[in-house]
Amino acid sequence: MKVRKWLCVTLAVLLLVLSGCSAKSSDSATYRTEAENGMSYDSMVAETSPAYDKLESQSLSDTKETTARKWIVTINMRAETEDLDALLQNVNERIGELGGYVESSEVYNGSAYSGGSRRRSASLTVRIPAESADRFTEQVSQTSNVVSNNKTMEDITLNYVSVESRMKALQTEEERLLELLSKAENMSDLLEIESRLTDVRYELERVTSQLRVYDNQVDYATIYLSISEVVEYTVVEEQTVWQRIGTGFMNSLKGIGKLFVELFVFLLANLPVLLLLGGIAWLIVWLCRRAAKKRREKRQVPRPPYYPPAQNPNNPQ
Repeated sequence: MKVRKWLCVTLAVLLLVLSGCSAKSSDSATYRTEAENGMSYDSMVAETSPAYDKLESQSLSDTKETTARKWIVTINMRAETEDLDALLQNVNERIGELGGYVESSEVYNGSAYSGGSRRRSASLTVRIPAESADRFTEQVSQTSNVVSNNKTMEDITLNYVSVESRMKALQTEEERLLELLSKAENMSDLLEIESRLTDVRYELERVTSQLRVYDNQVDYATIYLSISEVVEYTVVEEQTVWQRIGTGFMNSLKGIGKLFVELFVFLLANLPVLLLLGGIAWLIVWLCRRAAKKRREKRQVPRPPYYPPAQNPNNPQ
């Protein structure tokens, strides 16, 4: 009887112990779940921010190792031609063949004259695929006299990698914020997440736009082409002393010839004005001579003799 009684007591104690452990385990699990569900937005961001920083640093390091160098190619050219229209047509054809385009164009057909011909010129801003830039300059050199050709290359690899890494980090943060937004249970966390998501998307759009600008600058070289229409090409090769003397002598003779031509053109072009001025000058001279002649005639007229008055002997002075 006693054995049965002790057995019942022992079973009761075991049941109480097991139920207490089960309740403790259940309370602990419930607490963890409530803590996770009730976690504030600030604590979640505090936990995830180091991960984002690490991701951005790792992305930046990986991209530096795998990304090729990024160059912005800029070329400044000055060329001369005897036929501006023909050269412009040829340049436009070469641009189309190489897959480029004209960003801006300005053609000057002014009325200024130099050496008997109009000083016409053109300025073009051309965008050519970077790998075809040298080919384009060679084609221009074959059809014109290139006076100067300056090429610069700017390395933007570090800037490009930094912007690209920033974009990837923002994309990762956007995905995480969308995930947190779907799990938010109170209004304050929901508003904070949405506010941060708006900022992230705005920054992501700005960074993406900057990356597109970099891509365009890297993919297409910028060529500033200045063309002048001339009668005689400028000598760009180094000359010897005798060549320089001969060139200077011939230029002097050409200058004298141009001087007489310009003087003859000036006289014929302004003949009516010169005739009018000559007539006015002749009239002024004639009037001056006539006035001088009259003055001389007045001086030559004889004057009557002068007789002093007779003295009265009765009234001596």
